[in-house]
Amino acid sequence: MEEQNFKNHTRLVPLHLAAYFLVLLVLIGAAIKFCRSYSTGIGGLLVPALLLLIGATLLILTWYSRSFALKAQDRAIRAEENLRYFAITGNLLDSKLSLRQIIALRFAPNNEYMDLAHRAVKENLSAKQIKEAIQNWKPDNDRV
Repeated sequence: MEEQNFKNHTRLVPLHLAAYFLVLLVLIGAAIKFCRSYSTGIGGLLVPALLLLIGATLLILTWYSRSFALKAQDRAIRAEENLRYFAITGNLLDSKLSLRQIIALRFAPNNEYMDLAHRAVKENLSAKQIKEAIQNWKPDNDRV
């Protein structure tokens, strides 16, 4: 596996995009079928309406399954970084740090962590600026 750094740390999961694309195809096909059945009156509306509902349900399930997983990971990262900071300093992270800043700090090694956390609060660094300031990247290979 290639060593993780600022340029290659983001991860894109192609199957999530494929799932959204397939659900979108189902919705478009169901909408076309529904409109045609409605305008011609042939074939009834029950099946097209059910297909439309199934497509909408799939879209909602696909969206929320991804967003809930990411939210859980964000909460775990916040707790881990708070514990890490506490282990180093004996204090909790500054409450002024945003979640995005905390998530960016997870890539900093311990010897850079405190300084970057203080700079992030004092200079209101963005997540990108925090990541760019890291000298020795600490990979996070567990996040999806």
